[in-house]
Amino acid sequence: MDLLRNLPLGLYLEQPITWLHKLDPRVKLIWLLSFLAAPILASSPWRIALVLMLIAITLTAKIPLRAWKQQMGWLLMLSGFVFLLGAFVPDSFNVKYQPRLPPIDPSLAIASDYQYVLFQIKGFTITRRSLELAIRVSTLIFNVIYSSNLYLLTTAPEEITAGIESLMRPLRRFKVPVTEIALTLTLSLRFIPLVLEEVQNLIRSVNTRAINWKKLGVKGAIRVWMLVAERLLENLLLRAEQMANAMTVRGFTSPNTHRVQWQQLRLKTTDGMAIALLIIFWIARWLPFPTIN
Repeated sequence: MDLLRNLPLGLYLEQPITWLHKLDPRVKLIWLLSFLAAPILASSPWRIALVLMLIAITLTAKIPLRAWKQQMGWLLMLSGFVFLLGAFVPDSFNVKYQPRLPPIDPSLAIASDYQYVLFQIKGFTITRRSLELAIRVSTLIFNVIYSSNLYLLTTAPEEITAGIESLMRPLRRFKVPVTEIALTLTLSLRFIPLVLEEVQNLIRSVNTRAINWKKLGVKGAIRVWMLVAERLLENLLLRAEQMANAMTVRGFTSPNTHRVQWQQLRLKTTDGMAIALLIIFWIARWLPFPTIN
């Protein structure tokens, strides 16, 4: 369970302050949505380019190695395993049909180096479709998880809620509770590390008791884990009650009567450059990109 402590899932890196920290949260949120939306209907080279872009952003931001080394390593291992599994799994087109036309004269055939089967040895076959599916799934897993984590790693929860509230401000005309949504999101982001900490503490408490799972059997193991889940729920509800009491003591009654100014959002020169790069990003996204033929 030390993995939960070493992997910065949903945690904010306060120091050192990188150029990603200095960007406006609204600009970073739009970039995050762009990374999540760009793989839709994208070619395989473009999907690989997105993964390389995320790695390049991490390196150029000079984020400490301890903050992303293990998570990127685990994600690369997971994506690599999914890639190998998807590449060697049959692509559902392995059906042999009986030809209805007579064989074509080789002298009249058009010369072409096209091959549908790219690799085949001892029952393992990689086709163009299986390779494309493997690249699609593996890069999508890395892109979705790591881009979201990179955003949370370099953006404080207050900045995230302030950016979302600013972008959703026009919805107030339609009586959408924007402030309540922003407050709920802030509390949720604050609650993620608490949940991970409680899970880690409970599983450590089970491991320290040296339970003989073989003697317990299936029913006994289920009973133990049900007790652990019950204790986890009680601890989380206790934390939530403590948080609610802290807000009540500070005079917080409702978002409409107790407005909280999260952050002073101002666009800077670096934000303008990021927006310009975002425009170039989407122009390049819709330009024809070479595909695997």
